[in-house]
Amino acid sequence: MEKTANMTEVKTTGGTTKKKSKGIKTHYDSKIFTVINSLIMIIFVVVTLYPVLNTVAISFNDGIDAVRGGIYLWPRKFAIKNYETVLAMENLITGAKITVARTVLGTLSALVVNALLAFVVSRKKFIFKSQLSLFWIITMYVNGGMIPVFLLYRNMHLTGTFWVYVIPGMVSAWNMLVIRTYMQGLPDSLEESAQLDGAGYMTVFMKIISPLCKPVYATVALFVAVGQWNSWFDAMLYNRMKTEYTTLQYELMKLLSSVMQQSGSAAAASERGAAAAAITPLTIRAAATVVTILPIICLYPFLQRYFVTGLTIGGVKE
Repeated sequence: MEKTANMTEVKTTGGTTKKKSKGIKTHYDSKIFTVINSLIMIIFVVVTLYPVLNTVAISFNDGIDAVRGGIYLWPRKFAIKNYETVLAMENLITGAKITVARTVLGTLSALVVNALLAFVVSRKKFIFKSQLSLFWIITMYVNGGMIPVFLLYRNMHLTGTFWVYVIPGMVSAWNMLVIRTYMQGLPDSLEESAQLDGAGYMTVFMKIISPLCKPVYATVALFVAVGQWNSWFDAMLYNRMKTEYTTLQYELMKLLSSVMQQSGSAAAASERGAAAAAITPLTIRAAATVVTILPIICLYPFLQRYFVTGLTIGGVKE
């Protein structure tokens, strides 16, 4: 059989040969794959973005009109009363400051502590790495419950303070195991080479391991930041009477609860008047959701570039 760059001779049953084009078939298959892949990606983008765009549309719609339904990607009766109500909350500025502070400090402290623990447990020479890993895994499934935890925090003088948002979340078994698994996948030759040059464990961690762990650090940081930003239950449980330590999410929850209670009372609705009646739990919830997710959406593009793998490929030749 004689082959060329783009043509192939194929022997038939009658003894004759015919030429078959390979380049055209490959090009045709490539176009089919591109079209199907593009359609799947378009469907995925639509499914992902529609709930967000629908929530934004409802948040800018009149409350009474939104109850009728039928709002999809654009508000039917434009109104900004929902955002005026959200932004006019009594403790909005205080809650926003506390939320930003707990998100920044909580994320940094959790990332540092979990990274150090993961580095220790991931070292092959550490004797108790298996026992400690098992201990942390057990804590993921078993805990003392709400009342013992509350009593513990009170005895530690954390209740009624800002640090109840930061200190309890510094150690997370899940985040530590994620970072440990990533560190175990790094070549041992990197650490061995540094130690031959006289580097200690802290130098190896700071200058060798941590720069290569940027993707997993960014992932864990995003997990912790989203959890800190969206948390409101701890503010209600530990700092309910401390308005100076309230959080944005807790204030939004209280606003939504008050609107739902008022909307359930016909007498209260008549007293509020037509302007206030334009606010409904549906539109307030949508506006509060937009206010909540906007900072995370702005943060994500800065961390997205670290969501890559294979940074160590080619770093060491085994």
